[in-house]
Amino acid sequence: MVTIITNAFSINMLPRMRRDVHFRPLALEEAGEFSEGAESAVGHRDTAHLLSEQLGCEVAYNPITIELVQHETRLLVGQYRGPRLPEGTTTLPEGASIEWWLVV
Repeated sequence: MVTIITNAFSINMLPRMRRDVHFRPLALEEAGEFSEGAESAVGHRDTAHLLSEQLGCEVAYNPITIELVQHETRLLVGQYRGPRLPEGTTTLPEGASIEWWLVV
């Protein structure tokens, strides 16, 4: 199974014929397990840095287009919640968090 780390989910990632998508919230420890050997599709440099800090591994800035055409592909989504990140952010602002989701 291929795992792709991303910082968002979009309906544009689904082909018209695929209608079954499942979202499962993850604890940080679980997200770390799924991140092993994963490819990055994180589209914001600062967010990639924050995700790397959380997971304890390199999450590259890699703004590519994803389409979930294969059922063997899953997403590990680090969803940022909080105020807009200032340019050059290296830590989460007060009150902000990253929620981890597995999308299959």
